[in-house]
Parts: sequence; structure tokens; C-alpha cells
Amino acid sequence: MQYHLNKQKCQNLNNISSQSIQQNTTLVIDNNNRLNDEIMKNQETFGSQVPSLPNRVAKMQMGDNIYSIPSEIRRLGDCYQHGIDVEKNELGHCYQHGIGTEKNEIEAFKLYKEAAYTGCVISNYNLGKCYYDGIGIEKNYDEAFKSYEEAAKKGHIISIYKLGQCYENGIGIEKSEIKSFEFYSKAAERGHLDSMYWLGCHHYGIGIGDMNKAFESYKEAADNGHLDSLYMLGICYFCSIEIKDNYVKAFESYKEAAERGHLDSICWLGKCYHYGFGIEENDTKAFELYSKAAERGHLDAMYHLGKCYENGIGITCDETKAFELYREAAEKGNIDSTYQLGYCYQHGIGTKRNDIRAIVLYKEAADKGNDNAKTILAYACDNPSQFFSECAVYS
Repeated sequence: MQYHLNKQKCQNLNNISSQSIQQNTTLVIDNNNRLNDEIMKNQETFGSQVPSLPNRVAKMQMGDNIYSIPSEIRRLGDCYQHGIDVEKNELGHCYQHGIGTEKNEIEAFKLYKEAAYTGCVISNYNLGKCYYDGIGIEKNYDEAFKSYEEAAKKGHIISIYKLGQCYENGIGIEKSEIKSFEFYSKAAERGHLDSMYWLGCHHYGIGIGDMNKAFESYKEAADNGHLDSLYMLGICYFCSIEIKDNYVKAFESYKEAAERGHLDSICWLGKCYHYGFGIEENDTKAFELYSKAAERGHLDAMYHLGKCYENGIGITCDETKAFELYREAAEKGNIDSTYQLGYCYQHGIGTKRNDIRAIVLYKEAADKGNDNAKTILAYACDNPSQFFSECAVYS
């Protein structure tokens, strides 16, 4: 099979890069899939996968877009111009995703590898993805790291970010918060929003612990539309005692992120309405927001929704429904719900009283760090007869 130079694509890609720089347009593709329409037209054969990541734990699936700033687009144009096997990369993408042909991940991997060997930086990145995700080849984190490293040496911004993730989690390389921070910093300096976010997380507490710098990183990314950073900006406002009207600013950040569908922000917006943080208390609104987040599987929202049903907050009291919500969230790992479920068993709320079951759940919650459970267990150990007689009062 012959792979020929595509001069038209070369010209188009270089034109886009030049126009974007002249217009000072930010061509950052983040995990919210904000993609400049001009670039999208020239990326149809490459595609992208951009899942969201509201989790503080680093995940390799963030920021998987291939071209993120003008220099990346220009580099692709240079590849076409100098005959580097970009077309093998394109063909590999087609085989990987079944575009215009039967899906064949083994063939996709083979083509990415051939193109990477000729110096195609995008294929180095794609090869890393294949090794990491087991696409057309067995998973091999060591090889994934090497491929990302090779692409990063050539300036590929997403691969620089990926190296940060590798060092963050010890994937294919020894874990190093210092090296992780260095690579996030390099990518963030070039406008990569996910890297700004994780840089903020490092400042927030993963490694360095500097709230002011965390705030700066989150704000820069949030101002450019990064959804997770907008949520974390709200957290920074909420925790700050130095910023005037911090609860109001936190509420505004949560509200904006919630309106764009950010799950954690929907739950936190409910808390703001529930407790009057930055807005007048509104139990009905709080209940609605907890319900919305709980329907999408948010465990903390399930817990708070249970509290609403238990205490008649924004809804008619329904202890059975409260118990069911606590149980569902507890079974999925929510510690507060595990404690509350124990409380339900101790006092017969929404279920038949069961002292032994209550103690077991309190112990489980205490072992995972719940202070209320620790206090109750300590009291039960020191005053067993009093503890169980109090249980009987509520039965």
C-alpha cells in the first residue's frame, strides 16, 4: 500500500495555525470538549475521546485530545510537508475506530508503530495509548510511558501531560510527585487546561499545599472554561477566610458549573441552598438538587437526600425512604451513610431496631474515619448497659 504526501492538508493545517496565532485564539481542547470549529473540520479523521473527570484521583483518560494549541497543528502540517507517515496514523485511526472499514485494533497498532518509527509524533502518542489501554496489543505500562516520553521530547503537549499522570500514579515509572508537578507545569505553561487543573490539585494538597497558587491555577483554567477547575474554584472560595463574600463567590462558581452539568457542583449547590451558604436557605431547592445529583449516582447527594427524607426537609418525612437511600449509598462505599445506617438500626428509623447490626455498622464507619461513629463506639464500650437501654427507648 502506498502512502502519499497530502499537500492540501499540509496547507490547511499550517493556515489554521497561522490564523489562530494572528487572532490570538485559544485553541485548547479540554475535558469539556470545547473544540474550535475551524480545527474540528481538519480533525475528523483523527477523532478524540474526552471523558470528564471530577475525581481528585488522577486518571489516565483525561485530556486525550491530540491537538491542543497552534504549535500542535503546525507540527502536523510539517509532518505532511516533510513526508512523515501521518497518513499511516490516519489509517490506523480508521482501523481503530472502524471508520470506513471493519474495526481492526491489531492493524491500527501496527500502523501507529510504523508511523512512530518514521518520526510521527502523533503516532508516538497513539502508540502510548495502545500500550496503556491494551488496544491491539497487551497492556504494557512501561512501553506506554516510553511512547509518551518520546512524543513529549518532540513537544507533544498531551504527552507531556500524560507523563505527569504517569509520575503521579507510578505508571511505567517510579512514582514521583516532584516529576509529576514538573510535567504538569510544562504543559500548563503552554495552555493545557487539564494540566492547570492538576497543578492546582498539587498546590491544593496532593503535594505542595499552597492554597493561593492552587486558586491561581484553578482560576486560570476555569476562566478558559475548564469545568472541574470551576468546581474546585468554588471549593477554594468556600474554604477561604480571607476572600470577602467567599460563600457568595463559592455559590456562584457551583451554580455556573452545575448549570453545565457538573455532578459534584450540583450536590454542593444543594448544600448552599440547604445551609444558606452564599444564598438564602431554600429547603425545596436543596431537595431538588440533591435528588438530581442522586439520580445520577452521586453518593454524597444520596446521603443528604436521605437526611431530607428523614427530617422532612423540602419533602414530606419518609423514614423508610431515608433508610433505603442510606443503605444504597453505604453499600457503594459512602462512609457517612454507613454511620447513618447504623443510627437507623440503633433507633429503629425506617427499619426494625437491631443493636448488633448498629454496632457492626458503627465499627465499619469508624474504621474508615467517621468521627461520630468513633464517639458512639467509645461511649458504647464505656457504658454498654446505658447505650443499649438508650437504644431501647427509641424502639
